[in-house]
Amino acid sequence: MSNAAAGGTGGPNARPEGVPGRPAAFAAAPPATPAAIPAENPLSAPPADRTVHRLADLRLLLPAVLAWALVAALLGSGPSTTAAGAGVCAMLTAALSLWWRQRRRSAREPSAWLTLVLLCLVATTVALVALSAQRAVRDAGPVLDLAREQATVTVVARVASDPRALAPPSGRPESDPMVLVTLDLERVTGRGFVAAVHTPVLVFGDRSWLAVGWHDEVEVGGRLAPTDDPADDVAAVLTARGSPRVLADAGRVEGVAATVRERFATATDSLPADARGLLPGLVIGDTSRTPAELDDAMLVTGMTHLSAVSGSNVAIVLAAALALCRLLGLRRRWRPVVAAGLLVAFVVLVRPEPSVLRAAAMGAVGLLGMGTSRRRAGIPALAAAILALLCWDPWLARSAGFVLSSLATLGLLLFASSWGAVIGRFLPARIRSWGTALAVPCAAQLMCAPVIVLLQGSVSVVGVFANLAAAPLVAPATVIGVATALTSVVWLWGATWLGWLAALPTLGIAWVARTGADAPLAVLPWPATWWGAALLAALSGGILLSGPWLVHRARRAPVVVAAVGVLGVGAVLPTHLMTWPLPGWQFVACDVGQGDALVLSSGPGRAVVVDAGPDPTLVDACLSRLHVEVVDAVVLTHFHADHVDGLPGVLRGRVVRQVITTPVRDPPFQAQEVQSWAAAAAVPVTPAYAGDDLAWDGIAAHVWWPERVIHAGSVPNNASLVLSIDVAGLHLLLLGDVEREAAHAVLLEMQQALAGAGPPVPPFDLVKVAHHGSANRDDALLELVRAPVAVISVGRDNDYGHPAPSTVATLVADGYRVFRTDQDGDVAVERTSAQAAVEVATQR
Repeated sequence: MSNAAAGGTGGPNARPEGVPGRPAAFAAAPPATPAAIPAENPLSAPPADRTVHRLADLRLLLPAVLAWALVAALLGSGPSTTAAGAGVCAMLTAALSLWWRQRRRSAREPSAWLTLVLLCLVATTVALVALSAQRAVRDAGPVLDLAREQATVTVVARVASDPRALAPPSGRPESDPMVLVTLDLERVTGRGFVAAVHTPVLVFGDRSWLAVGWHDEVEVGGRLAPTDDPADDVAAVLTARGSPRVLADAGRVEGVAATVRERFATATDSLPADARGLLPGLVIGDTSRTPAELDDAMLVTGMTHLSAVSGSNVAIVLAAALALCRLLGLRRRWRPVVAAGLLVAFVVLVRPEPSVLRAAAMGAVGLLGMGTSRRRAGIPALAAAILALLCWDPWLARSAGFVLSSLATLGLLLFASSWGAVIGRFLPARIRSWGTALAVPCAAQLMCAPVIVLLQGSVSVVGVFANLAAAPLVAPATVIGVATALTSVVWLWGATWLGWLAALPTLGIAWVARTGADAPLAVLPWPATWWGAALLAALSGGILLSGPWLVHRARRAPVVVAAVGVLGVGAVLPTHLMTWPLPGWQFVACDVGQGDALVLSSGPGRAVVVDAGPDPTLVDACLSRLHVEVVDAVVLTHFHADHVDGLPGVLRGRVVRQVITTPVRDPPFQAQEVQSWAAAAAVPVTPAYAGDDLAWDGIAAHVWWPERVIHAGSVPNNASLVLSIDVAGLHLLLLGDVEREAAHAVLLEMQQALAGAGPPVPPFDLVKVAHHGSANRDDALLELVRAPVAVISVGRDNDYGHPAPSTVATLVADGYRVFRTDQDGDVAVERTSAQAAVEVATQR
């Protein structure tokens, strides 16, 4: 429509005299004054056309989300199932496409819903075909068969991740840490043949792997084993034997990136511990030097996205680059090229691993959605990014990080601009533009909270406030940190001083995290179930929709708001601050990281301890919280470090009467250590065998296993003591670390006992799940027991994938209420007259 037509007078060729090309109606109109142009109210409803576009954009997400859900569901299935699903989707797509074309040819416009269904089928077909192709390439060759046979092989491979050393457990020699690294196998030699492959494996090696660089070509021998979960992003696990031999260094580009990383690390070596650990995480994704206490604080305050490279860091770097382009006067059409080049360089520097590619894609989408000229492209770009990433790496479909990044980006696209405008109204004019930066963490927290609940079993009360406080510090820390990294290549001394400048906002971020984590009621427990996540999502949505009304009512009745706040605090304080330990506790699973430490009450100040965890300090602290001064017995189910290395902490300052162990002394090194620690404390050590009955004050236990040595799987794990225990009427089944073979043997023993050919099998109140929730389990045993409560003793962010999602799903399906020490902290259980009442407390 021409301006003349819009004005209502004159034809399309009308010209006012003396003003060529301008419609007369436009020329005759009086100039608009500022008062004549109504200011847009950020709190008012968006215009109708904007709402229509937003709804249409949201519909574009449906195909990507549907494809995502199907890929996630089929990751653990066989290749034939995936191929069949892709074939069905392809046929449906072809049929619907023909129908769609026929309607177009007959001059009947296809309905919007028909088009949407066609888009869903196309996206799903593309994603499933990509999954089938990726799986066919990954599983081609003999690696999976060799892993099932636990064959000894020699492999040639590319290093696909930076080697990472695990902290050695207490009592282990410092010269023997375990190192984890991912390899992309190129050639495997074993069982008399050589095969070219393209298969990712996870390698457990010694400290010699720390000298290997990313993307080096190496040769190493070792023993293959299958993964716990078929949906893992690696096809097998390789336990390396000896040191790797480097056949070829990484290419020139990778070498430059490695040089930048090394010099950046040198430039930041002199910084305080928090800055020395956090700054490399923000800039190059290196979290190896971050203090463990700071990691915990970041987790409690919901700031973990600031401890490593995330989409927000990528967006900040790109925004700074575009601002520099504008400052230098670079033409607009060249700016996207510069941004794309910088994005590629940034990904290479950080390492093009799946998490980094995800962050790069989401950061670029977020920056696009925040741009004033391309805001409508944000949500379609997000949908395209999700689909592209799933095609590139289908195993992202079950990645919690991928879910959180996508939700945070969606929250930014939906709410950041409008919320930023509202927040800006309350800021001084000079910093009004900061409103959007402050709105970003609020939007991200709102969208991610339900998923975080599923992962952590808690709600961070201080998360929004901590992220708001840290938000102004993230951009300067990231930008100056990147400048430090670049400067370090040519001028190390100058980079060191820039590093100190970057350390100032970085230390501020660390201070916010530590202060927030130490605040009273920083975290509140929340059900880590789907209905718990749905409840939190509903509450968040209700607050979002009723927010303006609540603010209005709060201004009119501040006394009522204060009273509700006091009642809320009063309702929470007695439960979570004043009643630990639970007055009548009978069983406590201590949060000791990746290991087991279980405490059974045998009287006031007395207990029986089953396993001691990997760290003496942690188990000592847990026993101190429970006021245990006398230990009637320490039962060590087997001799792995994550169950026995904490024994010195149990012995520290307490009276310990005896140590009871499995009769299978494997691994010998750990068994000898246990003997030495006990001898130094003058505590006798005795083995227990299947069929033994043990008793202490108020506690009776029966040993179901080990009855024999099982050589399949892990010999030490399958030699674990399996105990049924009665603690003053509370019936427990403790499964140690038994794997599928031993668990099935226990199942057969219990079935015989239920048939009258063995000791009585009570209805259990609680099961301590075997092997930290590993997928190597016997489902029939869990189904037979069907206790109301299951406890998984597991460490946060462990490298084994424990607990396996399939194990948690099986427990929930069997009616267990699942508690995890990585999410819930110490778990205390007390038996009431009717049922087992469970008290969960986070004691970090």
